[in-house]
Amino acid sequence: MTAGFVCLGLGLVAFSVELRRRAVGAAWLAAGICGVATLGVALFPLETSAWRDSVHNALAALGYLSLAAIPVLAARAQSDAGHRRAAAASVATGAVAAACLAATVAGPAHGLFQRAGLTVVDVWLVLSASAMVLGRDHFGRGRPEVW
Repeated sequence: MTAGFVCLGLGLVAFSVELRRRAVGAAWLAAGICGVATLGVALFPLETSAWRDSVHNALAALGYLSLAAIPVLAARAQSDAGHRRAAAASVATGAVAAACLAATVAGPAHGLFQRAGLTVVDVWLVLSASAMVLGRDHFGRGRPEVW
């Protein structure tokens, strides 16, 4: 898990830099915060001590909130660039992730909801990064949207 968190954290920081370069609103900031928080989660694994668990949980909450915010904050740039379907998909992605986050607090299936919310945004990140690499991004640069 630690190696996965480190890779994800570094990837989110790199994604943040690219979003900022492309002037995608405040989405770059949310991605950067999420990347740093994810690296912090790797540094403070659970079940080592009470204070480390508290730090881990705080960083995990910050990471999850900022992760859910990335697609929502990117939606404005997508809409402004005329990519209305991509913008709608981004808002829906953020809403599903936020609903799953809320469900992690409320019920016994918190692990299921946590993973579902994270997976939805991870898919959005992969699609967005892939589109940027292929020159078909939906943030106003490159060719028209692909989804």
